[in-house]
Amino acid sequence: MSERVELLLSLADDELILGWRNSEWTGIAPFLEEDVAFSSIAQNEIGHARALYELAAAELGTTADELAFDRAPEEYRSAPLVELRRLEWARTIARHWLYETADEIRLGALKDSDDDAIAGLAAKMDREETYHRIHADMWVDRLLAAPEGRERLNEAVDELWPYALGVLDAELRPALRAKVEERLGRALPEVEAVPRGVHEAELAALWEEMTTVRRSAPAGARW
Repeated sequence: MSERVELLLSLADDELILGWRNSEWTGIAPFLEEDVAFSSIAQNEIGHARALYELAAAELGTTADELAFDRAPEEYRSAPLVELRRLEWARTIARHWLYETADEIRLGALKDSDDDAIAGLAAKMDREETYHRIHADMWVDRLLAAPEGRERLNEAVDELWPYALGVLDAELRPALRAKVEERLGRALPEVEAVPRGVHEAELAALWEEMTTVRRSAPAGARW
């Protein structure tokens, strides 16, 4: 498998898995507006996943659906940050913010790629992800404004920080640290990144849910 396909699959798997995780808040978010917001964000992430899978599928001679649903859980290249099961609200916001911050850095690098298809898709995704970042930033502001909220956010960020580092390649991690530390106004702990390839136990259960309908159809069925 080429490095290009490896890159596309890692990006696509992040977006797909996070989209499913975000959709878990539909109907149970603490505010009605957040039901709508997280559902919309989830749809965007899954849409981005499809576009990335399609680029990889064209090179592999397969389809986006086959890449999304026909691989075994251990074959996914998603970062462990996105695999964690739905958390309490402050931790969900911390993951949302950390992922979107890391993704902005990653997309910024990819927009300069010599691969026109990847650079073009990264630019399109970055424009659409702007609204995700606005939403995450709004919630970070809200939590930082209250002592209890600040404490909960800081605890969640410290807990998830090793996972957030694992979203990015090593050379991009200093930029993530700088952005997060500037926003929180404090230093973050020195920790080892939780890398790709170290899947969380929750992924297997999510894979069962994601692929149930696909696996229930006869081989070769068309939708």
